[in-house]
Amino acid sequence: MGITLAQAQAAIQAAHQKCLDMGVKMNIAVVDAGANLTAFARMDGAWLGSLDISIKKAKTARFFDMPTGDLGQASQPGGPLFNIEVSNGGLITFPGGLPIKDSSGTIIGAIGVSGSTVEDDHAVALAGIQAIEGN
Repeated sequence: MGITLAQAQAAIQAAHQKCLDMGVKMNIAVVDAGANLTAFARMDGAWLGSLDISIKKAKTARFFDMPTGDLGQASQPGGPLFNIEVSNGGLITFPGGLPIKDSSGTIIGAIGVSGSTVEDDHAVALAGIQAIEGN
């Protein structure tokens, strides 16, 4: 079973609240198990360029079932996945995208966040998945 709309909206809401707590403006995307956009929020004043990045972070996390930052480590020059970011219509290989799992550990979707530092993006994405995974 993939992520439900209610779960995707809960992730968006939790991530949005984390943004408000941190004082940052973000674009937040949630995709389902097939990497299809399920829910999206663009906060007032968030960077327009980050809209596409947030969606690609979510898709990248789902395509490879790993945090985008981990993929970025493997895609550095000389790494085993160097240049992977040019595959699949363009990937994002820096932090801010995380897979979302159900209670049995099955990946049901992913969240992607963009609009601040990669550390902030990751923290906001983590808040989103915690709303679903209950961590």
